[in-house]
Amino acid sequence: MNKPRFSFGDEVRVVRTVRNDGTYPGLQKGDQLVRRGSIGYVREWGVYLQEHIVYQVHFPSEGRVVGCRESELIAAEVFWDAGLFQYGDQVEVNATLTLKGQVVAAPGAVGKITATGQGLQGESFTVQFGDRFLQVPARLLRQVEAG
Repeated sequence: MNKPRFSFGDEVRVVRTVRNDGTYPGLQKGDQLVRRGSIGYVREWGVYLQEHIVYQVHFPSEGRVVGCRESELIAAEVFWDAGLFQYGDQVEVNATLTLKGQVVAAPGAVGKITATGQGLQGESFTVQFGDRFLQVPARLLRQVEAG
């Protein structure tokens, strides 16, 4: 197990929308707990299944304390772009995407955003193209014009 990146009192930003997995009382499974981009403060951390670091984070704007995996958090001072796309948006890829040398999405291919995120490498999206789900950097996507 790695050493935790964050400690008590650290200001962090959640990079993915956090939804109720059924363990948060008073809300339905799947309900949004914290919107991506929200700022919170680490209260403590622990280990899940002896390998995953989970932080207890207080999000004052939501009035909630939520468990967040380390991969869902960045330091609050790291550059954050609210993002161009949200879950369900239709997007078009503007470059050839390959997997193991095979073209899986050609320029102009239209897909649907199924997940959003921002890590140390910048904003990226999980996009569904047909039956494939690909992690695509924001710079390779553009909004599909309604019409």
